[in-house]
Amino acid sequence: MNKLVLPELGEGIEKATVSYWLLDEGAQVKEGEDVVEMVTDKATFNVPANYSGVIKKILFREGENVRVGEALAEIE
Repeated sequence: MNKLVLPELGEGIEKATVSYWLLDEGAQVKEGEDVVEMVTDKATFNVPANYSGVIKKILFREGENVRVGEALAEIE
């Protein structure tokens, strides 16, 4: 099982909020495809899949805060 992780954001930013999931659990995803939209007080950005596979479990819901390095979802 691979994990989709919130990457380093730079500028001392340590967390972001899940804005919108572009794909649901059970969806097929390709490496490099955007999976989730995140927002900080400075920017809105998408997190792409780092692996191809199926999204097995979404670990944070829209509106929840995620710290850098935490897993957002599991991809199998």
